[in-house]
Amino acid sequence: MLEMLERHMDEVTALVLFGIGFTTLLLNKNLFKKIIGFSMMDSGIYLFLASYGYIESRVAPIYEGGITDPRHYGNPLPAGLVLTGIVVGVSVTAIMLGLTVRLYRRYGTLDMDEIAELVRKEGK
Repeated sequence: MLEMLERHMDEVTALVLFGIGFTTLLLNKNLFKKIIGFSMMDSGIYLFLASYGYIESRVAPIYEGGITDPRHYGNPLPAGLVLTGIVVGVSVTAIMLGLTVRLYRRYGTLDMDEIAELVRKEGK
């Protein structure tokens, strides 16, 4: 069991990171902590994709004149997906932070329950 964990340490780390982020997202009422949990989940997914796409003893698919057999090249698709995901994740995080700042300026708190109560009072 222990040697299986050692062989798949990247995947285990990605799963733990995703799990911590998911529980942070679910259990905290503070919006800023929820954003941190969301970013941790993103990082876990990126680590999993990068480790899953890595094939040992393969080189980057850049032809330099030495290797002509395509079986010696690694798949560039996982790296492209990770880079695209990072860009989208940073953009979504920036939007969430901007909205959180606006909520704090309007209601003076980041607690979701308090914000919901203030919104209910405004509606009456």
